[in-house]
Amino acid sequence: MDEEADLPLRDWLPRTAALLVGTLALAAAFIAAYVGALHQPTPRDVPVGVVFGDQRAEAVLAAVRGRTDAIEAVEYDDAAAADDGLLTRDVYGVLTSTPQGGLRLAAASASAPAATELIEQVLGQAAREANLPLEVTDEVPVAAGDPRGLVPFYLAVGYVLGGYLASTALGLKTGTAPRSLARAGLRIAALAAYAVVLGVVGALIVGPVLDVYDHDVPAVAAVGALVVFAAGMVAAAVQGWLGLLGTGLVILLLVVLGNPGSGGVYAPEFLPGWLRGMHRWNVPGLATDLIKSAVYFDRRSVRWPLGALALWTVLGVVGLLTATLFRSRRAAARRTPPTREDARRAG
Repeated sequence: MDEEADLPLRDWLPRTAALLVGTLALAAAFIAAYVGALHQPTPRDVPVGVVFGDQRAEAVLAAVRGRTDAIEAVEYDDAAAADDGLLTRDVYGVLTSTPQGGLRLAAASASAPAATELIEQVLGQAAREANLPLEVTDEVPVAAGDPRGLVPFYLAVGYVLGGYLASTALGLKTGTAPRSLARAGLRIAALAAYAVVLGVVGALIVGPVLDVYDHDVPAVAAVGALVVFAAGMVAAAVQGWLGLLGTGLVILLLVVLGNPGSGGVYAPEFLPGWLRGMHRWNVPGLATDLIKSAVYFDRRSVRWPLGALALWTVLGVVGLLTATLFRSRRAAARRTPPTREDARRAG
């Protein structure tokens, strides 16, 4: 029998109204976040590396900076350090002088094609105005099957979506907070096994099935498993403490704010200021960065997103276990009949 059908109208109406108001708020936030972040991307401070003392390249970058704040020069002590900055995703390009009296721009379109296109356009115009030939090379190109560089973002969205949906499904079936630590352990194990399977499935889809990436399938699968597990555990912890309200909060953090703030559709430097640094800590942004690093870049670039996702996973596990302990002790306290001493004190 439907539980809602047994509720009197005075109880059913407030609960239904609260759910609809909460859903309305999430939908409005979704529209505001996506439209606000993506309707008019305006690049600011897109980092370009330059070697300290390279006067020709520094002069061109200074001239550009004098006209617009779209480009920001990042100085390196030598050419090797600048190249490392490109391969570890600290900059989108490196501008250097050539022995022939021109300039060379080494870009990495795999970081964000829109950012490298902007750099090529702005520096190309500045080089022409200075009567300097500009040679452009793409040191880390995007895969032929992903010319706009969006696959890492959509793959990350799928992994994150799978993680929090799995947690939500388990919560609906068995309760948002497990009844005991043993059941919490089973839930964690179930989410871990599910994460491994979905990580492999996602890697196979973008690898052999769709032929977007023809390499690094094991690396993508491992990254995917971590992302799914992190998203699932964060959702499980929040839902364990807050119940149904936690599901709304998870959607707000992982979808409404997480996706536009991930830097997946547009590079972080193209986003409004309040979203620009979000990819450094939110799960979708970390997932997108980690996938890009695993597929295209130097392994040193994985350190921050890998460590941050591992931290989210640990916090999620701890959060679920503590919610289980708290809820189980409260339930046990309700079931324990009062002693004579308790009754005397209450009287």
